[in-house]
Amino acid sequence: MEGSKVVPSWIPYLCLFCAALLASLATTPLARHIAVRVGAVDYPSARRINKKPIPRMGGIAIFCGIVAAFVVQYVGTTFFHWPVVLVPSPLLEVNYWMLVLSFLVIFVTGLLDDRYSLTPLQKLGGQVLAAIIAVAGGLVIGNISNPFGGAHISLGWLAYPVTVVYLVAYTNIINLIDGLDGLAAGISTLASLTMFVLSVQAGRLDAAALSIAVAGSSLGFLRYNFHPASVFMGDSGALTLGFALGAVSLLSVTRFAGLTTIIVPLVIAAVPIIDTFSAIVRRLRGHTGISHADRGHIHHRLLAEGFDQRQAVLLMYAWTALLCVGSLVMTQVDTVPRIVIFALLLVVSFAFAYHLRLFEPVLLHHYDPKTGEDELVSPSDEAFEEEAERMHERGLSRRRRSGR
Repeated sequence: MEGSKVVPSWIPYLCLFCAALLASLATTPLARHIAVRVGAVDYPSARRINKKPIPRMGGIAIFCGIVAAFVVQYVGTTFFHWPVVLVPSPLLEVNYWMLVLSFLVIFVTGLLDDRYSLTPLQKLGGQVLAAIIAVAGGLVIGNISNPFGGAHISLGWLAYPVTVVYLVAYTNIINLIDGLDGLAAGISTLASLTMFVLSVQAGRLDAAALSIAVAGSSLGFLRYNFHPASVFMGDSGALTLGFALGAVSLLSVTRFAGLTTIIVPLVIAAVPIIDTFSAIVRRLRGHTGISHADRGHIHHRLLAEGFDQRQAVLLMYAWTALLCVGSLVMTQVDTVPRIVIFALLLVVSFAFAYHLRLFEPVLLHHYDPKTGEDELVSPSDEAFEEEAERMHERGLSRRRRSGR
C-alpha cells in the first residue's frame, strides 16, 4: 500500500507474545475461580504430589491466551498492515477454520474431562475427532525425502491415519508429563519458543504465529503454576498445549519434507516422549494395563532420588533446553554432523532414563513377608506408599552423603 510504513518483522510476533502472556496472566485467577465453582479440584491422594486441594481448569487461561494472540493478529493485519500469516504454503493447503474447530474440540474435550472425569475411551475419542478435523482441513504429513538419496518416500493414503496418530500422540505427551508444579507449562514454553525460531527460519509465518502464542500463554500461566502452584492446567490445558505443539510441528512441514524436518519436533519434545515410551514399556513389563497410572514417571523418580519439586522441575527444564539447543544446531549443519548430534542427544537422554530406572515396573515387584511372594501393588495401596517413602528417604541420604 503506497505511503504505508513497513512494520519491522519482529513487532507482530512481540505483540502476539505479549497478548497471549497478558491474557493468560489476567484470566488464570478467573479459571481458578470457575474450577472451584464447578468442583474441578485435585484432592491429595496416593498417586498425586499435591498435599492440598488445587483447582485444575487452568487450561481456560491458556486457551484464552492463544485466542487473544490471534485477535491481536487479526487487528494488526487488518488495520496496521502486518504480514498476513494465515497463508498456506503452495505445498500445504490448510483450511484454518477447520484448524480452529479442531482446537475447540480438543479444548472442550479437556474441559469436560476436568469437570466430569471422562473415561479413557471418551477422552481418546475427543482427541481422535480433533485430529481428524485438522487432517480434513489439510494438516497432513506429506512425502518425505529419502536421506539416502533416490526417490522420495510417498505415504499415499497412509498419510491421513499416520497424521491422526501423530497428532493424538503429541497431544498426550504433554498430558502425561503434567505431574509436578510448572513442569508441563515450562516444557511447553521451551518447546514452543524453539519451534518459533525454526518456523521463522523456514518462512512458515502461520507456524511461527501459533508457536509464539503458545509460548506467551504457557509462560503467563506458569506465573501461577510454578511451585507452590495455586492452580493446575488440567486436561483442558495439557491437551490444548500438546495439540498446539503437534499442529505447529506439522505446519512447519511442507508436502515434501526432509527427514530432519520430521525428527526435529520429536527431539524438542524428547523428554515427555521418553517419559511416555518408558511408561508403556514399564506397564507392559509389569503386566498391567497401559492406562494404569503408576509412580514411575521421570518426576517421581527424581523425587525418589531426593530432589524436591523445584529442583526436579528445573532439572527437567535443563534437559529440555539441551535438546532444544541441539535441535536448532541440527538444522544448521550438514548430514553427518546432524546424525552425530542426534545420536549424542539420544544416548545422553536414554542414559539418564536408564539411571532413573524409568523402564523398571513399579506396580509388580513388592515382596510380602507374610506370603513370601511378589504382589501387584497399586498406587493406592499403603504398602506402595511406604515403599515410595523409603525410596525418597534413600535418595535424600545419598544426596547428603555426596554433599549435593
